[in-house]
Formats: sequence, C-alpha cells, structure tokens
Amino acid sequence: MSRHVVVLGGDGIGPEVTGAAVEVLRALDAQLRLGLSFETHTFGGAAIDAHGDPFPAHVLAACRKADAILLGAVGGPQWARVPTAIRPEAGLLRLRSELGLYANIRPLNVHPALVDASPLKRERIEGVDLVVVRELTGGIYFGQRTRSDSRATDECAYSVAEVERVTRTAATLARNRRGKLTSVDKANVLETSRLWRDVVTRVVRDEFPDVQLEHLLVDAMAMYLVSRPRDFDVIVTENLFGDVLTDECAAVSGSLGLMPSASVGDSGPGVYEPIHGSAPDIAGQGVANPYGTILSAAMMLRQSLHAPEAADVLEAAVHRAISDRMLTRDLGGTATTAHATTAVVERLRVTDAVAA
Repeated sequence: MSRHVVVLGGDGIGPEVTGAAVEVLRALDAQLRLGLSFETHTFGGAAIDAHGDPFPAHVLAACRKADAILLGAVGGPQWARVPTAIRPEAGLLRLRSELGLYANIRPLNVHPALVDASPLKRERIEGVDLVVVRELTGGIYFGQRTRSDSRATDECAYSVAEVERVTRTAATLARNRRGKLTSVDKANVLETSRLWRDVVTRVVRDEFPDVQLEHLLVDAMAMYLVSRPRDFDVIVTENLFGDVLTDECAAVSGSLGLMPSASVGDSGPGVYEPIHGSAPDIAGQGVANPYGTILSAAMMLRQSLHAPEAADVLEAAVHRAISDRMLTRDLGGTATTAHATTAVVERLRVTDAVAA
C-alpha cells in the first residue's frame, strides 16, 4: 500500500521539527514497510519569499493529491508588514478552507514523567486525558473585516450546518471514549453562541443519546481547565475559543512543544501539526522540541494513513524517550532536536521488538 505525505515545513523551527518527524517516519517505514513517500513544499512566509504567495497554486494541487499533510508552524516578524491578504497566516486559513478541514482535534495527555514540568500542582493534573475539538473554518477568523483610521470590525458568523458537523465529530469521539461531551460558548452574551448551544443540544439529543452533554461558558472553562482538568473528556468549541483554550491546555501539559493536532474534514487529506508557533527566537539553533510534531505524525498514521499499529509503535517510542528523560530545554532538559529525534528512532526498534 502506498501512502504519500506532503510536508509543508513552514517557517522558523517548522522545517526543523517536520524534518525530525520525517526522519522518524522513514525509520518506522523501514521496519514496518508502510509504503511511505514524501514530497516537500514551501509554505507560509517561506513561500511568500519564494513565490509571493503563502499558499501557491502548485502547493494546493500537491496537497489535494496527498494522502496526508504534515505541517510546521508559519509566521515571523519579517512578514509583519506584509498585506493581510498574503501574510503567512492567511495561507494557513486558505489551506483549511480549500481542503474543508473543519475540525481540529487536539488531545491532552499529561505524561507521568512530566507532571512536575507543569505549573499546576501534581494532584490536579495526574491522569488528565482529554481532547479538544475546535471548529476550524468558521467564526471570526473567516468573517468579513473592515478597518478605517478610527474603527475596525471582525464579523463572527456561524451556520447551523457548520455547528452540526463539528458537533458530530466531537460526539463521535466522546462516544468512543468516556461518553462525556462539554460544549463551550459565550451564550450569555453572543448570538452566535446561542445558536451554537441550541444546535449542539439538538444534535446530541437526537443522534447521540448515549453521550452526556454539558454546556460551559468560555470564561468558566478557562478557569476549570487549570482547577479541575481531570473532569473533562471531549470538549467542543468554536474557532476563536478553541484557539485560546488549547494553548491553555499546552500549559497544563508543561510545554507547547508536546501537543499534537489533526485537522480533518469529511473527505480528502488531513493536516497534522504541532500546536506551537514558529519560535523565530530559537530557529536554527537545533534546540526545538520535536515531540509534538512526531506525535502529530502518529495521529496522521492512525487517522489518514490507516496504520493504527504503526501509530501505537511511534507513540510508545516517544513516551519511552520522555520516560528516559530525553528532554529538550523547554521541558527542563538539555537534549537537542537531533538528540530527541535519535532517541525516538532508537526506541522504535526497542518498542517494535517488544510488540513482536
């Protein structure tokens, strides 16, 4: 079976961490004969420099033909004055829109070896295992915008269909986990949130009666994520709220560098990326944490490339490397990107032998 992956390294540390993930995937492919192939393209700020467009037409064409896309972060200060329509982040929004990637799935599992890396008390975060499903192609990031010298507006809009489909994605995850779904909104103030709450309630009631649903306001959710994160299973929310809350989840885990994500739609390739930014302050130094990208690659194997056993092997190798204290400096260690990558590759062999 052939499995073709387009790699969009992006900017800053993006090429470093996606390169690390590809190195690990090649090693895994050599052992398990997964039929992986890779095609690399510029994206984001690098594509602006090379082509004058953060998401050129030939890159979109390549993405459409791929089985999955591995993505690094985009952006940096050197593109801050580029017109909004062609900024690196605009390329990211277009990628999501063009491929119909309406659901962003971000798991949070606190590794036992990293409990003390979190700013939260051990007793609050031990055993945390939750998933945030963020609506990705609607809301304020895709609404109409205006700006004058004295005023600016950003429109937040949602349709019933947009809320229905992301609710089904989240409720299906909850059904296959612990059966609890938390919907986050601001229904006491925003009309879009009132629509959101009504639609989520109806979909879960009519289609997922076995799933327990609760609604929380986003400000309360922000508090509960740091005061009682173990209480949550699957969380579903709109685009802006999800963007903010998942960064808070990363703080719970101890580092942005650890958290993977998958962006998926109804058909076509999914996009897999760590949730951290391009970190231009450490780009080129070889110290970036590759684990979030490698774990994103594991999600890619499981969800888009239909290789769940390989995903299990890869995740176990990362967990062994962390347990053995092969930690980058964001986690309080001294390992370089290369050291962490090599540690995972070496433990692939150990893990695979154990699995056999």
